[in-house]
Amino acid sequence: MADLPLKGVRVAILATDGVEKVELTLPRLSLEEAGADTVLLAPKPQIQSMKHDEKDDRFAVDMLLKDAQPEEFDAVMLPGGALNADVLRMDTNAREIVQQIEAAGKPIAAICHAPWLLVSAKLVKGRRLTSYYTLQDDIRCAGGQWEDQEVIVDKNWVTSRKPDDIPAFNREMKALFAKAGSRAVKG
Repeated sequence: MADLPLKGVRVAILATDGVEKVELTLPRLSLEEAGADTVLLAPKPQIQSMKHDEKDDRFAVDMLLKDAQPEEFDAVMLPGGALNADVLRMDTNAREIVQQIEAAGKPIAAICHAPWLLVSAKLVKGRRLTSYYTLQDDIRCAGGQWEDQEVIVDKNWVTSRKPDDIPAFNREMKALFAKAGSRAVKG
């Protein structure tokens, strides 16, 4: 269906306390408006979002990270927030989910500080990506090619730098996820 290009696509959204609210809510809304089924995964049942360095809304989680089965998802979206990303990168369940999604060749979208999880999961070597500028050394030290661009698509990944990039991030994420969704429906 042309008006719902992501119909039937199940997207895991990994987050925890400290997630940047707009980087969670705006991409999630964009995915849902395109027909995707989004599932918020976190280490605990409720998470605290932030607006920069101030607390914002709390969100109920759809499923605990430890209960998630990566094969049940067609794609992963990783919202930013420095506190969120710093905690998730050390979460074994989060690392395993992105490793399995990557091994299956499924798409991953990450914005702002979220690529820290990809660094800690040892997935960035040889990849071209962007992020919040403070992650560039971590990405380069892990073997990735960091660039200061609004949005970068590299194979099955789409990355962006910050909240201002959300429109470009959403556009490219939906395009990438739609390709994956059409393969899943045909396969």
